[in-house]
Amino acid sequence: MPVPEIAERLGRASSTIYRELKRKFFDDKELPELNAYHAVAAQEMYEQRRAVQRKMIVHPELKEAVEDRLKAGWSPEQIAGRMRLERHPVRVSHETIYRFTYSKDGREEQFYRHLPEHRKRRRPRGHRGVPCPILRAVATVPQ
Repeated sequence: MPVPEIAERLGRASSTIYRELKRKFFDDKELPELNAYHAVAAQEMYEQRRAVQRKMIVHPELKEAVEDRLKAGWSPEQIAGRMRLERHPVRVSHETIYRFTYSKDGREEQFYRHLPEHRKRRRPRGHRGVPCPILRAVATVPQ
């Protein structure tokens, strides 16, 4: 499919599509006939880029320290707070711990089993449902 048609279907500029194709281009020196954009290769490149930015993967000693404290019964908030107090060179927030725990890597290692609530998936924090029936009735009364 031509790039301008892809751009039109996605509602993006052609230059954006060209940039993404160039950025995620698979280049093989041994088999040049395979040089092209491949979705699987692009996804793998993306996952490698993301892994570089993730503290719990880049610093295995940090992951071990967090896991040891979780096994000891500490909550992610307590772990992050203690690291801040002790001025660790590499610190994580409680949100980083939760995100790793519920990520693909964390679930593979069953990291969630060490949390106070042993859930495989994270529950949503807030709920934007229908407001209380009393409040709804008051809001609809003409004044």
